[in-house]
Amino acid sequence: MELHENTEKQERALLVAVDTGSYDVEASLAELYELTKTAGAEPFGAMTQKRPAYETATCVGSGMVQEIADICQKQEIDLLIFDCELSPTQIRNIEDITNVRVIDRTMLILDIFALHANSAEGKLQVELAQLKYTVPRLAGKGKMLSRLGGGIGTRGPGESKLESDRRHLHRRMAVLNAQLKELESVRATQRKQRERSGIFK
Repeated sequence: MELHENTEKQERALLVAVDTGSYDVEASLAELYELTKTAGAEPFGAMTQKRPAYETATCVGSGMVQEIADICQKQEIDLLIFDCELSPTQIRNIEDITNVRVIDRTMLILDIFALHANSAEGKLQVELAQLKYTVPRLAGKGKMLSRLGGGIGTRGPGESKLESDRRHLHRRMAVLNAQLKELESVRATQRKQRERSGIFK
């Protein structure tokens, strides 16, 4: 009988940055490269465009978006990671043109937190942060999530929660806040008991 190792395929990520002259793009991309590896993706490479400001519709210029789309198709790129914060409209527009899932730097960092959160409180805090960040971006997320499923940028709240309506997400956030308050209350009670019992700290 032949045995095959069941290894999950790494997502291939293309990093994208806009050089407006306001920050050190090379240093920032080097950090984004390491963050991408930490999240479990394979950084394929990076593309940079010099612009005086971010393009409102797609962050980078229309020619650059098309160039990115061509590279994604030829190199089988699974994920685009932008080295800035994207608006819901920008995410949706870039995904429509490239047919590839798009996340920004903040989503990537939140995903890494979700990956490494171990304590009950840590997991709750990460999920709450992800939901707060995701709610205004639902317009840009739902389509690609339903088409491509999980992956980097979808850990934590998970695909089904992200595709739910805003009311459901707000209810979930209320539940998380209540659970965090309960954990804080339990911790405060335990602290008082330790102080009363004279346990050395």
